[in-house]
This record gives sequence, C-alpha cells and structure tokens, in this order.
Amino acid sequence: MDENDPASRLALALDVSDLETASRMIDKTREHVGTFKVGLELYTAVGPAAVEAVHAAGAHCFLDLKLHDIPATMGRSVARAASMGVAYLTVHAAAGLEALEQANRHAGSTRLLAVTVLTSLDAAALEAIGLRGGPKNAAARLAQLAWDAGVRGFVTSAQECASLRHALGDEAFLVTPGIRPAGSDAGDQRRVMTPADAIAASADLLVVGRPIRDASNPTEAAADIARQVRLALPQ
Repeated sequence: MDENDPASRLALALDVSDLETASRMIDKTREHVGTFKVGLELYTAVGPAAVEAVHAAGAHCFLDLKLHDIPATMGRSVARAASMGVAYLTVHAAAGLEALEQANRHAGSTRLLAVTVLTSLDAAALEAIGLRGGPKNAAARLAQLAWDAGVRGFVTSAQECASLRHALGDEAFLVTPGIRPAGSDAGDQRRVMTPADAIAASADLLVVGRPIRDASNPTEAAADIARQVRLALPQ
C-alpha cells in the first residue's frame, strides 16, 4: 500500500443489495478509492460475485463478514474467504482467543481485521450487553485479545484509534469506519470522525459509506474525501 496515495487509504462500503448497483458505484468512484468493502447485505444477496466485481476493477476487496463462531468453523470459513483472494476479512475479537488463533492460522495472505467495538455502540449500549468501562476500554481489551492470538489488523472507531496505536505500535493496521466529512449526518453511528482527524489519529484505512453512496454525485463526493485525506497526510 502506498501510504501517500489517498486512494490507498480509502475503502468504500458497498452497502447495496444488488450487483448492478454495486458495479456502478465501483465504476463511479474507482479513480479515488482503492478498496471496496463487501458487507453482509451485498454478500448475502449475490455471494462471491461481489468479490469478483471488485477484483475485476483492479481494486482490493475488503470482505466484511464479521465472523464470530466456534474455532473450527472460524478456521474453515476464513480459509474459504482467503481462497477468493480478498485483501481484508473481518472477524469479531469477541469470538475469543482460540477462535482467533484458528482464524489467523488459515488466513494466508489475507489480512485479518479483528472488530473491537462497533461504531454504532456507545457506553450505554455496551453496558446493556455487559461490557463495562466505555468504548475505549472495551476496544483496548478486545484488541489485546486479538493481538495475543496473532492478529495484527483491527477495526476500531477513530476515537479509539490513537490509544490503540500507542498500545500496539506501528505493526498494528488500524481500520476506522464511521468516517464523516465535517457537517455531514452521523446517521446511526455514535462515534464518528472526519477524514482529517482519523488520519491524525494514525488510522491506516478509512471506511466511508453513506457520504459517498447517498451523494447526488458519488464521483465528486469520493474526490472530495480523497482530497481531505491528501491534505491530512504528512507532506
């Protein structure tokens, strides 16, 4: 990854339900986006064809399935995803040490990304599911668990990004969803950050969805966010 190329730092979430719409979105934004995220909505609709469409455009595929299961199932599922040549694959850190070790063992050249705390969850929501101490502490505990299992990639809110970088060092690859240009609607996200602030917090890959997907001109929206990233990168 060329860290000085804004496109290499941007992932567009293809949160749509059909391949035709996804392909149009790829075509409209490919000049400014280097990675496209295939999540549960698109993957359950069209399966591996979504991955193939991303690869056909010469881009990296981020397969966001958030796997969370028993160790044996995790290992086999990760192996199957890795065989498609995806660059990134998400697993839930909360799956536990043994499951994460199995996943890491079967990942091959695919970079595993351990999901710490979803950006839709705030302190009250975490308390309701039994995770106390707030998002920052929960993210730190889950990231350390994944790190101990050999995972070196993490999905975390940009608000926890700087503290994870401090704790884990430069080897950690930090992916931040919930990216919103200044003044845009946060939607159902609770812990959001602008592209510039996420870069300043040492994020490696920024995931953008609605600000591009729902824009009247997705090409211009992608170009504007890429410009914000470029200006934030160290010169």
